[in-house]
Amino acid sequence: MSSTRSGEKRQQTPAGAVAAGDRHTAEAAAAVLADGGNAFDAVLAGLFAACIAEPVLCSLGGGGFLLAQPAGGDAVLHDFFCQTPGRCLPVDELEFLPIHADFGTARQEFHIGMGAVAVPGLVAGAFAIHEELCRLPMARLMAPAIALARRGVAMAPLQSFILDAVAPIFQWSAESRAIFNSRHEPEKTLRPGEVLALPALAELFDALAREGAGLFYRGEVAQAIARANREGGGAVGLDDLAGYQVLRRAPLRRRFGDVEILGNPPPSSGGPLLAFSLGLLQDQSIHPGTEHLAQLVQLAQAMALTDQARQASGLNQGSDGARVEALLSEPFMAEYRAQIHGKLGRASKIGGTTHISVVDRMGNAAAMSVSNGEGSGHILPHTGLMLNNMLGEEDLNPSGFFQWRPNSRITSMMSPTLVRWDNGAVLALGSGGSNRIRSAILQVLVNHLCLGLSLQEAIDAPRIHLQQDLLQIEHGHGDATERHLAAAFAAHQIWPDRNFFFGGVHGAAFDPNASTFTAAGDPRRGGSVA
Repeated sequence: MSSTRSGEKRQQTPAGAVAAGDRHTAEAAAAVLADGGNAFDAVLAGLFAACIAEPVLCSLGGGGFLLAQPAGGDAVLHDFFCQTPGRCLPVDELEFLPIHADFGTARQEFHIGMGAVAVPGLVAGAFAIHEELCRLPMARLMAPAIALARRGVAMAPLQSFILDAVAPIFQWSAESRAIFNSRHEPEKTLRPGEVLALPALAELFDALAREGAGLFYRGEVAQAIARANREGGGAVGLDDLAGYQVLRRAPLRRRFGDVEILGNPPPSSGGPLLAFSLGLLQDQSIHPGTEHLAQLVQLAQAMALTDQARQASGLNQGSDGARVEALLSEPFMAEYRAQIHGKLGRASKIGGTTHISVVDRMGNAAAMSVSNGEGSGHILPHTGLMLNNMLGEEDLNPSGFFQWRPNSRITSMMSPTLVRWDNGAVLALGSGGSNRIRSAILQVLVNHLCLGLSLQEAIDAPRIHLQQDLLQIEHGHGDATERHLAAAFAAHQIWPDRNFFFGGVHGAAFDPNASTFTAAGDPRRGGSVA
């Protein structure tokens, strides 16, 4: 099956289906499926390719999650997100500074520098997933990324837009400017169509394929990361890298109508909050005949109540088993469900996240979400990779900067999700978008499961997002509906188009009864399917 930008694909095929945030990412994954790889081989090939094709959103210096459903086995969540260092340095010893990124519709402050770098987990995660779930050699899975890095990739308009928005980060160091500045307009970052080549990253991939994760966590790359932190005002040391572990967790499970929905468990907060919103809507009358405005009001109320419950349960201060159990307990949820038609209750962060969904003919399903934050501004010497800035992410440090607990997993809003039907059909999906991740996935699930929209229609439909009493309304609901929403929510913003801000849900589904695959990408974030 050929790849295409956005556009649902449904086809009887012997291989599988992929949905991702860029054409090159999707094609790398699809090529591995065609070579006999399974969904987990494919999602790793897509992940590696995304390090070149989606350079702001994906990096070997970041981390993420895979929600894996092996055919005939138990689903498992692989947590390879970033870890806090084992020691807290005095603030005056850290390189930690604010920059402002301009997304056109929003100007946001981020914190970068070596003091914002957390222990990266992406490489460890990839090798752990490969050992446990994959068929093909790692060299085969890295081959598309190596080829892309060596020959270069023409910057897609969306990727150029993202790079331009965070230009203060990617132009902060001379090493980064040499890679990411435009050849034709040297004061700007790479323009659409200009080629991004990363030969040093190609060499790193090649070395990792030969030597394994030890190179990154105990070998030369580890030495380089520790040295850069030691000399540049960061806290990550050799012990932090050598001690990093990929964690396996049982996913959160929740029945929603006729399906079971699996999500990201604590210490991540996105999965529990999505499960809470679904619980609020469980008994509500949202069906194909429901009036559009009534649907949106119920969704907005669920978002507002979820935000309130996050505060009341203490989940805003950190996600752990006890807090999530309290959040999802029936008495607590019933109290909020009773308010779904009651009174409605600005921080909005664009978020450097991407997602890949893959299903295969054996019934394996992979939902992978990854992030590099926005990047620290530092290119690790001789590697072409930018280190993360997770310790400078306000959303991920709810108690404030420099208050993190040493040697602990950082919480995340990323919510890779699986939907399972009793007849064996499965849907893998997820989204980028920081605090819009859960609202984007929620609306796609409601559109698809409750309203009967096709997967692509469910993704394409205009969205809303409510947080801290501010309702964001994406264009496309119709003038009358938008007027009613504006009247009901004094604090609101109507966006003139379908926008990157509202997340990017990419989904892939397999129905074994009909032997059909469906894949749908979100045009808001470069959605491609293969």
